[in-house]
Amino acid sequence: MLKGKAALVTGSTSGIGLGIARALAAQGCNVTMNGFGDADEIEAARAAMAEENGVEVRYSGADMSKPDEIAAMMAEADAAFGGVDILVNNAGIQFVAPVEEFPVEKWDAIVAINMSSSFHTIRAAIPAMKAKGWGRIVNIASAHALVASPFKSAYVTAKHGVAGLTKTIALEVAEQGITVNAICPGYVWTPLVEKQIPDTMKARNMTEEEVKRDVMLLAQPTKQFVKIEEVAAFALFLCSDGAAQVTGAMHQIDGGWIAK
Repeated sequence: MLKGKAALVTGSTSGIGLGIARALAAQGCNVTMNGFGDADEIEAARAAMAEENGVEVRYSGADMSKPDEIAAMMAEADAAFGGVDILVNNAGIQFVAPVEEFPVEKWDAIVAINMSSSFHTIRAAIPAMKAKGWGRIVNIASAHALVASPFKSAYVTAKHGVAGLTKTIALEVAEQGITVNAICPGYVWTPLVEKQIPDTMKARNMTEEEVKRDVMLLAQPTKQFVKIEEVAAFALFLCSDGAAQVTGAMHQIDGGWIAK
């Protein structure tokens, strides 16, 4: 179904992004990975993905806060694969603090990486998608694209922005064979979630167990973390021909959080 398609997944050296990249490769997609981390670990993941699935897997270390590096990454993918068919915007960072203590540089970085980077990648990917008459754009938003939580002013603002961007671009390309959707996970057990626990402990004066139970999973009626594999499976569906009429939508995978 997706064999031979070219996919680019930002923030795909760990967590949700890596899970989605692996799922796409397993379907026969050539993949461009992106993100930071240990060089040897990234290369091992890249090589394994390519060998196991018989596809080409490239890696770009582009900094998603820098538009010129994003443009270079997209140009490299175009040159290698003749355009990006599937774009998954997943790159994200987090910081937790009361607004009056929120560092300005953290605000700027979160807005740039979690929201503005999606504008830059979409802007670059759309021309080739239009030329082919087919494209899939999946933005990994968050339940925080739909509701707010305290101490996450930058993250919540950025994710709400991703929701607006998703809807707007979906309308612009609705007649071009291109769909644009956002997946809005609740708490997924990833390095990003794990790393925010100490800051949340400090901000709320809680223990680690209290943060997990009374902050994170309190919001999710199932009382379970969402699995990376569940998000990846939904991303695959959105890339399929069966989802051709699914566009401009916010798709919740949140253990019932937003139903409350």
